[in-house]
Amino acid sequence: MVYTTRHEKGDMNDTQSQSPTTSDDLAQDALNQAQQVPPASVTDELAASDEVAETLSSLQNIIERSATELQQINEDLKQYRESLRNIFENDSELSTAQEQAQQATTQVKERKAKLQGDAQVTQIKVNIGELNERKKEVEESLSNYLVNYYQLTHSTSFDTSDGDQWEFAIKAKVKPRKVSKDDSSS
Repeated sequence: MVYTTRHEKGDMNDTQSQSPTTSDDLAQDALNQAQQVPPASVTDELAASDEVAETLSSLQNIIERSATELQQINEDLKQYRESLRNIFENDSELSTAQEQAQQATTQVKERKAKLQGDAQVTQIKVNIGELNERKKEVEESLSNYLVNYYQLTHSTSFDTSDGDQWEFAIKAKVKPRKVSKDDSSS
C-alpha cells in the first residue's frame, strides 16, 4: 500500500512506501486522508469519493478485526478465570483449611455469646455505661467552665496547682433546631 504525505513548505505530493505499525496508525491515516479538502473538478471529486470509500472500507476492516480480537480475548479470559476457580475449588488441602477456619469461627462466636451472658461481663458493661455517662456530664461542665474562663481572661490556657499549664480550644456546635408547636402546624 502506498501512502501520500503533504509537505508543509510546498503543495507537492510525495509517495512513500510506509507500513503503519498499528491499527490505530491505519485508522488515523484513513481519517486524515478523508478530511483533506475535496478537489474542484468532477474527476477529482470522483477520485476523492473513491478514496473516501476505500478509507471507510479499510476502517471497517480494522474495526471488525479489533472487535473479533476483543471477543477472542474475552473468551480466553473467561476460560482462564474458570480454570483458576476450578483449581481453588478442587484443592483438598484448601478445602480442609477452609472447613477448619469455619469451625474455628463458629467456636469463637459461640464462646463470645456465652461470655456475653456471664454475670461478671454484664456488670462490667453496666459500669462502662455509667462511667461513659459520667464522662459526658464532666465534659459538658468542664466545657462550660472553660468558656466562662475564656470570656473573663481571653486566654486559651490555664495554670494548675502543680504549676503545669493546660491548653484548651473553644468549639462551637450548632444544635438541631427545636420545632415549636407553631412551626409544626405549617
